[in-house]
Amino acid sequence: MQYQNIITIEPGKRGGKPCIRGMRITVYDVLSYLASSMASEELLDDFPYLTQKDILVCLSYGADRERL
Repeated sequence: MQYQNIITIEPGKRGGKPCIRGMRITVYDVLSYLASSMASEELLDDFPYLTQKDILVCLSYGADRERL
């Protein structure tokens, strides 16, 4: 999955951590919510500006980072 246009890294935002589409929610935030057994539907309800694609991109990004 292509995540280069969705995952952004800005030095002054959230300490330079990878964020979603320039927003203040990080890949780590999404992954930690999912890891704590929050369903993706709940995540989308709590953060209406996120999309299902954003969640899938976070999973893909995490998997790619782990492969390194």
